[in-house]
Amino acid sequence: MKAIWKGYLETSLILKITVALVLGVTAGLIFGKDASVLTPLGDVLLKLLKFVILPLILFTLIVGVNQTNVSSLGRMGGKMFLYYVLTSALAIIVGIAVASLFNPGTGMTLDTDESFEVPENPGIVSVLLNIIPENIVTAFSEFNLLGIIFTALTFGIAISWLRSSEQFHEMGEHVYKLAQGLNEAVLVIMKAVLQYVPIGIFAIMANTVGNQGLDTLVSLGNMVLVLYAAIAVQIGLYILFMIFFKISPGRFFKQARTPMITAFVTQSSSGTLPLTLDAAKNLGLSKSLYGFSLPLGATINMDGAAIRIAVSAVFAANVIGEPLTLTEMLVVVLIGTLASIGTAGVPGAGIVMIATVFAQLGLPMETVALLTAIDALVGMGATALNVTGDLVGTAIIDKTEKDEARSV
Repeated sequence: MKAIWKGYLETSLILKITVALVLGVTAGLIFGKDASVLTPLGDVLLKLLKFVILPLILFTLIVGVNQTNVSSLGRMGGKMFLYYVLTSALAIIVGIAVASLFNPGTGMTLDTDESFEVPENPGIVSVLLNIIPENIVTAFSEFNLLGIIFTALTFGIAISWLRSSEQFHEMGEHVYKLAQGLNEAVLVIMKAVLQYVPIGIFAIMANTVGNQGLDTLVSLGNMVLVLYAAIAVQIGLYILFMIFFKISPGRFFKQARTPMITAFVTQSSSGTLPLTLDAAKNLGLSKSLYGFSLPLGATINMDGAAIRIAVSAVFAANVIGEPLTLTEMLVVVLIGTLASIGTAGVPGAGIVMIATVFAQLGLPMETVALLTAIDALVGMGATALNVTGDLVGTAIIDKTEKDEARSV
């Protein structure tokens, strides 16, 4: 037993995850809905990942802020936000282009008995106001990532000021060392959690495949295939971006594949955050950058969701026999980009975004109900792309910052 456990620990994480993925799909296909008995094992993984997210963000950011200056932080933040907006818009354009090429939904009939209650879209203003929490305890208890980032940045800057102050220098150093120690402690916990990831992935995958089955995939297979084709094109563009900025795609994906697969299975960008932060660390990216860019990206950067909006809009228009005009496509790009930021952190955010765009274009909400049947299948690919986009953006901005530092 001891030898088996030792062998498990020494096996590479990506191999363990790959095996778990294959076994999970197999179990789901064999046992069908009976595979839901494994649900608790998957829930444990999600709980463990969420358990380490808050201290990981808090201490990583505090330590990261104290390794740079405030002006650099502001410059990096500006670059990051610009990247998020541009890649979200690009993702929607890719989605429209690929979907227009294959025309999913053509020839399908709409079941008018289907209905779907659309959750309220909080809008961009509400999301921005949510950055500043009413109190720290609420931000942590409600899992408000933007509020936690704001809290960590505020305390990080305050500790940095204490360290640079003659009067409070010694006190500031003590607090900073405490934050460093707690950050290292969280990383030790993170290493232990990583050993459970394959087990959780096996359970989640078996449950998802068991509940979705092949019937749903076959009935709306064209839509699913088109969406994954668009995701593949977007990843191809990421690779071109990395080549342009002289970043090795091979080295990048060697580290990124673990959070990508985990995001694919769990369908949670924020839940995958500990693994994404770990990948950024292994890539040698600046802690002061990835400490805030990745939590922020997990909340507002939704390239996968943006592609989903575009493909869904083309699909819905084809179902009712009224393909999108060029003007309507431009509306999808504009509204979809804003919606992908404005619905951040909302449960079922993908469906909320789609419903928001459909309302603007006058597309029938019955098609939203139709799309919920494949929500899990498309959500997996979209979430994996969201996480990939966050890491690519962080790697590119890290490269530009280091190039600028060398040129000075």
